[in-house]
Amino acid sequence: MGQGRLWARLGPACCLLLLLPGGSAGLGSQGAARGPWEEEQGPVAEGGPWGRARYEAVKKHLGAVSALSKRYWQYLACKVWQEGCEEEEESSPRPGWSLPLVGQDYLEILSAWYCSFGKCCETGDCRVVNNITGLEADLDGQLHGQHLAKEVVVRAMRGFLQSPRPEKPLVLSFHGWSGTGKNFVARMVASHLYRDGMKSECVRLFISLFHFPHHKYVDSYKAQLKKQISETVQLCKQSLFIFDEAEKLHFSLLDAIKPFMAHYDNKGQVDSRRSVFLFLSNLGGNTINEVALDFWRAGRAREEISMEFLEQRLRLELQEPAENGYARSRLLEENLIDFFVPFLPLEYHHVKLCARDAFLARGLPYSEAALDEVARMMLFVPKEEKLFSAQGCKSVSQRINYFLP
Repeated sequence: MGQGRLWARLGPACCLLLLLPGGSAGLGSQGAARGPWEEEQGPVAEGGPWGRARYEAVKKHLGAVSALSKRYWQYLACKVWQEGCEEEEESSPRPGWSLPLVGQDYLEILSAWYCSFGKCCETGDCRVVNNITGLEADLDGQLHGQHLAKEVVVRAMRGFLQSPRPEKPLVLSFHGWSGTGKNFVARMVASHLYRDGMKSECVRLFISLFHFPHHKYVDSYKAQLKKQISETVQLCKQSLFIFDEAEKLHFSLLDAIKPFMAHYDNKGQVDSRRSVFLFLSNLGGNTINEVALDFWRAGRAREEISMEFLEQRLRLELQEPAENGYARSRLLEENLIDFFVPFLPLEYHHVKLCARDAFLARGLPYSEAALDEVARMMLFVPKEEKLFSAQGCKSVSQRINYFLP
C-alpha cells in the first residue's frame, strides 16, 4: 500500500501514530526525520563539533528509526486492511527487527479503534469478536428454563472456535415448541460472535416460508441458496448461517447445502470449515414435552433431564417417515448434524422471569403482582396439569403493554 493511500484511509487516526516509538514525536525537536543529516547540513568535517564517529552513529540511529517507522506502517496496514501482510511475514524473521511490545500495544488499540467505525478489511470478518464468555453469561442471565440448551451451545461453540483446524463446520439443530428460546439463542450467538450481530455481512438468516415459499421454484431456490452460502464463505473466514422454520424446508434444499456442512475433502469444494449452521425447528417439541411432563409427574426436577436421555428420543422422532425435510434429506443419514439441542417447555415461573426481563428492557417498573398477572394471561397445558405455557414466552413483551399508563 502506498503511503498516500494509507494516510487518506486513516484520516484523523494517523496523527496517533506520531505517539508510537519511532514516530516523529518520539525523536525530539532535532529528529524531525527529513532523512540523513548530510542532505540538510552538508558534509561534516572530521574536526567539526560532532566528530565523524558521532556523526556516523547518529546517521545509523536515524536510519534505524526510519526503518522501524516503516515497519509500524506495514504492521498497521496488515492489521487493519490486510495489505502488506506478505511483506510483513517475509521481513519478520530478520534478527533485530521485531516491533517493541509497547508499539505493538499502541497499534492494537489503534486498529481496534479504527475498525469500530465500520468495515475495515476486504475479508468482511475483521469485526469478529467470538466472546464466548459473554455468551455464557448472557445465557445464564436471560435464557430461562433451558439448562440443556445453555450447556450444549456454550460447549459446542467454545470447542469449535478453539479448534485450530476443524474438520467440518459446526452444525446445531434447535428443537422445541414455539417461544422456548430458539430464535433468542440464535440471535444471541450472532451478537457474541460478531460486533455487528445479525447485521454482520458474515451472518445470513433464511426463513423457510419467506425465502422459499413455493416448491415449484425449488430448483431456482437451490441455485440461489448455494450461491449465497458460497459467496459468504468466500467473503468471511468465519460465517454463521441460521435457518428458521427448518422443518418446512424442502428436503432437496437441505441436500443442496449438504456439501457445505460435510467434511472438507479439498477437491474443488468451498472451504466452509469455519462456518456455523443453526437450524431452528418445532419438530420434536411433543417428544421433549412428554419427557418433561414424565419427570414432573415422577416428582423429579427438570434439571435432572440429561442430554443423553433426551437426544436419543429426539433423534428417533426426527427419523420417522414424515413430510419434513429432515426425514427425507440425507443430513441425518450422514450424521452431519453435530448436536440436537432440546428446548424444554416453559413453566409458570419461567414466564414470570420473561415478564421481568421485558419490563427491565423497556425501563419500566414492575411488581410481583404485575408479573403474576402477565403469567396468568398465558395459556397453559395439558388441560389437567396446566403446567407448560403453550406459547412459551413469545407474546410476553406485548402483554406488558396493558400495564403502561
